[in-house]
Amino acid sequence: MSTKNSLIRAWLVVGAMFLSATTQAQPEEDAQIAELIDASGFDGSFLAYQLHADRYRAGHLERINKALIPASTFKIFSALVALELGVVQDENSVIDWDGTIRSRTELNADLNLETAFRLSAVPHFQTLVRRIGHERMQHYIDAVGYGNRDISGGDDSFWLQGNLRISPQQQIDFLVRLYHNELPFSPETMATVKRIMGSEQGPSYVLRNKTGLAVLEGDHHIGWWVGWVEEKEEVTFFAIALEAIAPGEGFNPARIAIARDALNSLGVAIKR
Repeated sequence: MSTKNSLIRAWLVVGAMFLSATTQAQPEEDAQIAELIDASGFDGSFLAYQLHADRYRAGHLERINKALIPASTFKIFSALVALELGVVQDENSVIDWDGTIRSRTELNADLNLETAFRLSAVPHFQTLVRRIGHERMQHYIDAVGYGNRDISGGDDSFWLQGNLRISPQQQIDFLVRLYHNELPFSPETMATVKRIMGSEQGPSYVLRNKTGLAVLEGDHHIGWWVGWVEEKEEVTFFAIALEAIAPGEGFNPARIAIARDALNSLGVAIKR
């Protein structure tokens, strides 16, 4: 057996053991959170895991294992791989603009990794994924056990319009492993990604997160917000996924507003 395959097998075993250790608690339905989703008029689910309390709370528990395209939440994963392979050295490494003029003018420039992540700059991350290449990306997808592990459907768009799928439960499992440095990446790589995920800090908390939005055939919109909130006494992981056909302007802000209200209802001191 090759060294590469041995490492994959070893990390799959470690990952499976870790996941079993973090999922002893059973998710429980929270009617208040479900009502927040229903009031938006969109379909979806919200899942939170409070680490020290070892407690899951869900809004629409029946949907937390529904696998959806990850959209730009996959930037967490692709940043990990790009850093690990040296495609970029750190958060200050510059990703060249491809020269295509886009309506989001802030993307029409060279951006460093941290800024590209914060702006959710799809073309810059597509550049990173092309540099990583299909074979090396598949290696890390398999080593981590990310979602359904299917990166077919376009080497620079499989997470936007291709066949990769992940559920809210799997998103949280992945984030918990990242938080604990239990992924097959160096501690330095994981520390860098956790830094660039940080977007908000209050008197008693730090928020690390990533949004995601995909528009599939039939004007099917999928909106994500995933991450975790670090407080002094607790770390709360969360994942919200909303779906709608041809929604209006309220779709994008709804995922974040619902998640913030849901976290507040669980006693997490994050601003609304």
